[in-house]
Amino acid sequence: MYVWSPTLKKVQKWATRVLPELKNKSYIERLKMSNLPTFHFSRIRGDMIEVFKILTGKYDTVAAPVMDIYDLKTTRGNDFKLNKIRAKYDLRKYSFANRVVNIWNSLPNYVITAESVNCFKSRL
Repeated sequence: MYVWSPTLKKVQKWATRVLPELKNKSYIERLKMSNLPTFHFSRIRGDMIEVFKILTGKYDTVAAPVMDIYDLKTTRGNDFKLNKIRAKYDLRKYSFANRVVNIWNSLPNYVITAESVNCFKSRL
């Protein structure tokens, strides 16, 4: 999994400012004009791709984090809803396995039931 660092964000801000026509625009306007995603969106997208790979068995089960699928069948949401673990401390609360649950559970079923990783990426 790729982790975004603050230095990459600084480099992207600098690189979009180098172009003369984008120099006096705000950071968000520069991203829109150059068709670049925000770092928040890129991180969420990367996390969802990683969850899909974990749940479909693309990784070794020993190395992959434990993702508990919700057992009860509900009428709303997707077929692979995840359980959110209650955490007392911030270390566990903001961990990967806990941070992605709400976003994953909000995805529609046709995105989750993709046949391959590339199909999942295009539907996402």
